[in-house]
Amino acid sequence: MPIKIQNALPAQAILEEENIFVMTEFRAMHQDIRPLNVLILNLMPNKEVTETQLLRKLSNTSLQVDVELLQTASYTPTHVDANHLESFYTTFDKVKTRKFDGMIVTGAPLDYVKFEDVAYWKEMCEIMDWAETHVHCTFYLCWACFAGLYYHYGIERYDREEKLSGVYKHSVLKPKSPLFRGFDDVFYAPHSRAMTVEREKILAVPELELMAEAEEAGVAIVKTTDSRKFFVACHAEYDKDTLSQEYFRDLNKGMNPIIPKNYFPDDDPTKEPVVNWRSAGQLLYTNWLNFYVYQSTPYDIDTIGNK
Repeated sequence: MPIKIQNALPAQAILEEENIFVMTEFRAMHQDIRPLNVLILNLMPNKEVTETQLLRKLSNTSLQVDVELLQTASYTPTHVDANHLESFYTTFDKVKTRKFDGMIVTGAPLDYVKFEDVAYWKEMCEIMDWAETHVHCTFYLCWACFAGLYYHYGIERYDREEKLSGVYKHSVLKPKSPLFRGFDDVFYAPHSRAMTVEREKILAVPELELMAEAEEAGVAIVKTTDSRKFFVACHAEYDKDTLSQEYFRDLNKGMNPIIPKNYFPDDDPTKEPVVNWRSAGQLLYTNWLNFYVYQSTPYDIDTIGNK
C-alpha cells in the first residue's frame, strides 16, 4: 500500500524516483475502494497445495481480496478429492457472465504434450478469449505462461532434453517497473519445467516486454505493454520443500531425476534446502495485485473490457 503525503511535498519526486509508491492527499481523498475479485484457474493435480501457495501470496496485503477457485469442466482430475472440488470449486459456465479484476492461471504437469493434445485445450482457449473482455489483468503461470504466449501471440515453445529444475538467479531488466518495487537487482526463484521459449521471439513482438530472465533458465517474466497480461515461467510461490517433493517422487518412481540445481546445500538431497526466494516471491504477487489490478481496475467492475 502507498504512503499518503501532503500535496506538492518535495520528497514526492525523490521517493518516486526510488520506486517508492506514494499517494498525495488529493488522490487519496478521491479514491473509491471496493474488494478485488480474483479468479484462480487451478490446473494442478494436487489442487490443495497450489491453492495454499497462491493464497499465501495474495493474502499478505491490506487489500480485501475475494478469491474464487475455478476448475476445468472438460477434464476431471483424479488426484484430488471429489468432495473438495464440489465444495470449493466452480466451473466456467457458472462465471462466464461475470467480470473479475484479476485472474491467475496455474501451471500443469504437461511437459512434452502438444497444446492441442491437452484434454481441456478447447476450454482453455475459450477461457483465454473470455479473459480479454471479462478480466482486467491475467497472470499466466508456468505451463499456462507458455500456453498463453502460444495462443495469444503464436510463440512456439520448445522442449528441453533435460528438465529444468532448481533455483536460479534472475536479472531484473526493467528495474523502474512497479512490478519490481522493493526487489534487489537480482532475485532468486525456482523453476520446474521442460519447456521454454526463445527470448528473441518475445522481443520480436511489439506488444510484449521482457521483464526478467535468468542465464541458466532463460525467459522468466514477460508482460504486455498495456499490462493486461503477465506471463511468468518461474515459481516464486513455491514452498521450501516443493522441489524436494518432486525430486523424491520421481526418484521413487525409478525415473532417475536430476538433482535440482542450487537447491540442496552441496547438492546433497539429504540436506534441508535453504529458501532464498520467499521475499521476492511475495513482492512479485503483492506488486502485481496492487499496481496492476487494484490501482488500475475500474471501480465499476462491470465496465471491465469496455472500449
